[in-house]
Amino acid sequence: MRTHHTAALLAAGLLSLTGCSEVTSEPKADDKVTAASPSASQSSIAPEALRSAAAAAGIPPSPAPEQRAIYLAALNKIDPEIVNGKDDKAISRGLSQCQSMKNEKDPTKRVESTNRRFISPNHPDGFGPTKAAFILVAVQTNLCPTY
Repeated sequence: MRTHHTAALLAAGLLSLTGCSEVTSEPKADDKVTAASPSASQSSIAPEALRSAAAAAGIPPSPAPEQRAIYLAALNKIDPEIVNGKDDKAISRGLSQCQSMKNEKDPTKRVESTNRRFISPNHPDGFGPTKAAFILVAVQTNLCPTY
């Protein structure tokens, strides 16, 4: 349950940082609507707090450029269709895999979730347990080695 609350907090923080407010047009002189200013809660969420919330939810930080390249190369070595030219999607899936396996210690279940998560147009049901195990090693080694 705590993970859901943390994830909700993280999502709210991200929305406030990206400025998700709806502005459809400039206010007119005869309109009685005033432009909304950011609330205190939106502006008071520090990036450090967001990183802490993400870490508590099991989401590791995005990899540094060098680590990102190593991770993507490892996936491409297993099968080029895993990345399939979509680097950001492969990173996102890897970080999601880290989150899902933070509390899952059963190796079989970790491989199964990896196989469900890493799919491609030619592999809509995953790459199979053998490749999923290799993908899992690449994820854990490069994105979340402490999990």
